[in-house]
Parts: sequence; C-alpha cells; structure tokens
Amino acid sequence: MSDSEHDWPRPEEETESETVIDARTARNNPEVADAVAKIAALRQSIDNVDTAIVSLLAERFKYTSQVGVLKARAGFAPADYQRENSQIERLHRIAVEAGLDPDIAEMYREFVVTEAKRRHKRIAEAGGDPGVLDVFA
Repeated sequence: MSDSEHDWPRPEEETESETVIDARTARNNPEVADAVAKIAALRQSIDNVDTAIVSLLAERFKYTSQVGVLKARAGFAPADYQRENSQIERLHRIAVEAGLDPDIAEMYREFVVTEAKRRHKRIAEAGGDPGVLDVFA
C-alpha cells in the first residue's frame, strides 16, 4: 500500500493555510524560484534525516526486543524504572547540548520507553519468544 493510499491524520488541517510550492509557482518570479529551489534541497535533507531516524528506530527496537527476551527468560518485569530515570537525565542532557528543546527529547523517550515496555510484555506473554513481534508474519 502506498502512502497516497493511507488516510494519515493531518494535525490542524482545517485551521492552517496552505501554499503549494512548486515550479509553476516560481515560473515568473526569480526570488520565488530561488526560494522554491532552496526549499526543495532542504526537504531532501529532511527526507534523508527521516529515513535515518526510522532506520535507527528499527535498529533500536531490535536491541530492546533482545532485552525483552532476556528479561522474560530471567523472569524480570517489563519495566525498569531505575533505567527509565537515568534515560530521562541522559536524554535531557543530550538535548540541551544539541540545542534541542528537552521537551522534544522527553516526548521521544516517552514513545520509545512505552513501546519497548509494550513489546517486552508481548514477549513475556509469549514465553520469551521474540517472534511474536515479527511484523511480517
């Protein structure tokens, strides 16, 4: 299924104004043409970063799945609050050093920790079988 076939949610779609940015818009105005070219280049960089982020998330969840298997086989609970607390501090520090709003780092941490615990729980319920997470099964 292609992206165009998905009905992805678009936040605040009804309240935001929109400008279509394309070559037709720029045809008769050199300043607009320059802006369109720069936007296209920046968007390619954004797309490259998005590809890297999704690939890194996939890799991250492969590692956390392995942790989930080890936890399940050892009889540990999916949650590890000591680890979560150290992650909060570490990601906050990384965000500040990188010039990123720490709230964004917290949203990221919340997402990955919640997802990792959900996956660990599924692995534990499957008796330590990581195959329960196979999205292609």
